[in-house]
Formats: sequence, C-alpha cells, structure tokens
Amino acid sequence: MAAPLVYVSFPGTAREALSFYADIFGGELSLHSYEDFGRTDGPPGAIAHGVLGGDDAPAGSDAPAGSDAPAGEQTVRFEGLMLSLLGTAEPAILHEWFDKLCIGGSAIDPLAPKPWGASDGQVTDRHGLRWLIGYEPQA
Repeated sequence: MAAPLVYVSFPGTAREALSFYADIFGGELSLHSYEDFGRTDGPPGAIAHGVLGGDDAPAGSDAPAGSDAPAGEQTVRFEGLMLSLLGTAEPAILHEWFDKLCIGGSAIDPLAPKPWGASDGQVTDRHGLRWLIGYEPQA
C-alpha cells in the first residue's frame, strides 16, 4: 500500500506554500488553476490542485499537496498532527530542511540530540504545518 498523501486546503496561499515546499524538498511542482479545471467557485488563478512529483520528490511523498479552498470552505487547521520526516534523508539534509522550514515559522524544539540517543526537533512552518524531523545516530 502506498503511504497516505497529506493534502492541504490553503486559504488562497497554495501557490506560495507549495512553491515554498518545492524549494525546500525539491521535485517537480505541478500546479493547476481553477481556470485549468473549469472551476468557477473561486478566482481563475487560484490553485485547484498542486503536487510535488518527479524523481527528485521527497521519499514517500513527505511534502504536502494541496489547493486553495473555495470560498466558505475550511482551510488548514491542525491540532495534534505533525508531518514526520524521521529518518527520511541523511542528517545533513534533515538539518537543512529543518532550518528552511523555520524561515518565517517557528522552531518548537530545536533539531538536536535527545537523551534517548536520537536527534529530532519540531517546527511549525510559515504556512501552519507542524513538522517532526529527526534521525537515529549513525554507527
């Protein structure tokens, strides 16, 4: 079974948010507007569907996909949910992702060694998504 894909309804910021994640994680960003899909329930340039793909996309589709929410629909709001990137890349890459996700966001717990031997940290990015990033020590 393939891993679930996080799909976020953004409040009119899907293009900015998904471009931000593409800059961090790499991959090929595919964006389709409401106009592309023949939708009339929002501005023609709003994003109806966006996703990262290609050979350079993060392993396991860790980067979110999403769209701009139509008027009157709920947008991103998470409580008790984190996107986990535990062990998904080499430590140096995970530190780079953590630092970039902190830009305009806030580090909740720095990515650093923990008493149980692993290194991890948490950040809420500028688009409201909370991330858990970490790795086990290398032998």
